[in-house]
Amino acid sequence: MKKQIFVVNSQKEREPFSFKKVYLSALRAGAESELAKKIAGEIEKEAYDGITTYEIFHKVQKMLYKDFPREGMRFSLKEAMRKLGPSGFPFEKYVSAIFRILGFETETNKRILGKCVFHEIDFLAQKGKEIFVSECKFHQLRGSKVDLKIALSHYARFLDLKSGSFFGKNLKIRPMIVTNTKFTSEVIKYAECVKINLLGWKYPLNRGLEYVIESEKFYPITILPSLKGELVELFSRQKIMLAQDLLKIDPSVFSKKFGLEEKIITNLKNEAEILFGK
Repeated sequence: MKKQIFVVNSQKEREPFSFKKVYLSALRAGAESELAKKIAGEIEKEAYDGITTYEIFHKVQKMLYKDFPREGMRFSLKEAMRKLGPSGFPFEKYVSAIFRILGFETETNKRILGKCVFHEIDFLAQKGKEIFVSECKFHQLRGSKVDLKIALSHYARFLDLKSGSFFGKNLKIRPMIVTNTKFTSEVIKYAECVKINLLGWKYPLNRGLEYVIESEKFYPITILPSLKGELVELFSRQKIMLAQDLLKIDPSVFSKKFGLEEKIITNLKNEAEILFGK
């Protein structure tokens, strides 16, 4: 009888290796069923007791990217979100860019006076008479979650702002928390009770951040393999946060403007074209 293999997840917990999980993750990235089965089978052969989910992720990504670069990039979405750091400001700008495409007017890093005190707001998103007062919680550590104290402090801030005079009386003001990770069950319960809008990894169910990104192709620039860390800040300053934005760039003009090698920008644009099937 074959010995059962256990995997160590991001929370340092041990769980049985699952062929199905690997298969479904490759399938979600766009791999055909037969390819997904082949990849899951190869991982199953190479897996050893104590292998980490992170190591499995890299093995699957490497297998996908070798022959199917588009699927390989899509598979790395969660990792790409973690690269929108370490400060978190690129993540705020990325979220703001998504809301702009969805038809909202947005502002980031606003200092607003509530009824009692000033508050630092990550971003505001307005469409018509509805405005979201939003907090972005970015986490680089795998397995991190937004906990209850974040929701409590955000709602207290929202109430003070709502009672202040900054927003016009005709506006419908709503609180929102956006994160690149998950929410604890307590946060979800509290948010449902006081009507905080949540957008995070796999929440709301079947309409989470990963679903919005995949369905609308709002891939972050960090999903492109050639993008190095130091370029994230440069693109962030230029409000180039979506991979689709690179499709409009002239590598020659852009590289001269910012003193970069043209080859770097050309490679990034080529990868963006592969990702979007251009």
